[in-house]
Amino acid sequence: MSGLVAIIDYGSGNLRSAEKAMARAVRDGGLNNEVVVTSDADVVRRAERIVLPGVGAFADCMNGLRAVPDMIDALSDAVQRRGVPFLGICVGMQLMATRGLEHGLHQGLDWISGDVVRLAPSDPGLKIPHIGWNNFSLRSEHPVMANLSSAGETHAYFVHSYCLHAAHPGDVLVETDYGGPVTAVVGRDNIIGTQFHPEKSQAVGLQLLQNFARWRP
Repeated sequence: MSGLVAIIDYGSGNLRSAEKAMARAVRDGGLNNEVVVTSDADVVRRAERIVLPGVGAFADCMNGLRAVPDMIDALSDAVQRRGVPFLGICVGMQLMATRGLEHGLHQGLDWISGDVVRLAPSDPGLKIPHIGWNNFSLRSEHPVMANLSSAGETHAYFVHSYCLHAAHPGDVLVETDYGGPVTAVVGRDNIIGTQFHPEKSQAVGLQLLQNFARWRP
């Protein structure tokens, strides 16, 4: 392994914000990982850790990922076959699902069984998209979610209109409340995804990214 953290550039996502936050988390943790933004599948194959950010519509993001030469194959090889630690952020997390139901039905990576569906809060006064800070609660302990309360309040910054409904409840690690329970973090084996944006979540987000950089699934 190279110690490389690869943040995938496929035309969607807060790439520079994610890069700066990950670099700071690595630096603050006394780690020596190199953090790069890349659209090169060979770089992803060499990476020790992979981050997939995402902003926008599910189908657009999935199509953008497919359009990067050899990237889907590189991800499948690294993440599914070799067990490289993987972090999906916002729509990057949603792409881990089986399907997205935004503006039609679209196939995802199918790493986490379930569908990405429109938010349907029980309170009609709650606006969609859901934008802002929300507290969250852990359903299952996980190394990437460790010690977040010591970094401040356990809340994070969300910007989304759709959410992942996991087919297996055990894949849901964290929930937030927005007119009912909403999946905030999913994970299984060497993969984890956050609906919120760690790079915008101040101390809590930096601690999460540092945990990811240290994680040995």
